[in-house]
Amino acid sequence: MSLFSLHILVTFIVLGSCAGFLAGLLGIGGGVILVPLFLWAFPLAGFHPDIVPHLAFGTSLAIIIPTAVSSTLMHRRHGNVNWHQVVWLVAGGILGAFLGGTVAAFLSGAWLKGLFGGMLMTVALRMFFAKPYLPPERDTVIPRSHLVGVGLVGGGFSAFFGIGGGVIAVPMMVILLQMPAHLAVGCSSALIVVSSLFGALTYVVHGWGHPLLPDFSLGFVNSLVAVIIAPLSILFANLGVRVARKVAHGKLLRAFAFLLIFVGIRMVFKLVFP
Repeated sequence: MSLFSLHILVTFIVLGSCAGFLAGLLGIGGGVILVPLFLWAFPLAGFHPDIVPHLAFGTSLAIIIPTAVSSTLMHRRHGNVNWHQVVWLVAGGILGAFLGGTVAAFLSGAWLKGLFGGMLMTVALRMFFAKPYLPPERDTVIPRSHLVGVGLVGGGFSAFFGIGGGVIAVPMMVILLQMPAHLAVGCSSALIVVSSLFGALTYVVHGWGHPLLPDFSLGFVNSLVAVIIAPLSILFANLGVRVARKVAHGKLLRAFAFLLIFVGIRMVFKLVFP
């Protein structure tokens, strides 16, 4: 089925709007929503099943870039970005994104789906049971090596799974580096810009010239899907944030966590019992 078909275009328009709205409503990274949607929608668009996960991860990272830029600028205006720390976080994030994207590019689609399913279940369980832990804030300078290490892990996680990576970077900054929570979120947004960019580029490079690529693909990044969904995701994320102020956020988050667990179990089950 062609990406030009009205049915497929409308499907991606709806997906982009829903993903952005849910991200804003629930306060979670868009990649956790986008990747499962892509894993469902890309086969409908005729994408070859062997490379659907690679295209889902790479395209998701490309869409995250403008969202992360917008978020970083907002945090910068509120003074929540320490650029001296970001430099070293980014240094690790670039290497981590390259390594994470490279490993993912050489794994089979079935393994990527299964591992992503396991990650979804872990994130969902954390939504249920994790209690906020805020250790005493550090009153000394954070060693550069520690910042590089957190950036490395955050960038690798982001690129490997095609998501922003804030779900792991923020807790590491707060717990391991003892950064203030608001500063951790701001610095994580800046890290996500770079890790998503270099992660997407890694998927482009490793997928370049692949014989099974669909139209409009730059390696394992589908440019048409990215162009359609990115602006819709940003627009509807703002709407989701407004609605979130008027609803019971906790109940919605738990309901979404149940959904993530269900989706994750299905992915892992298909890996174990193909």
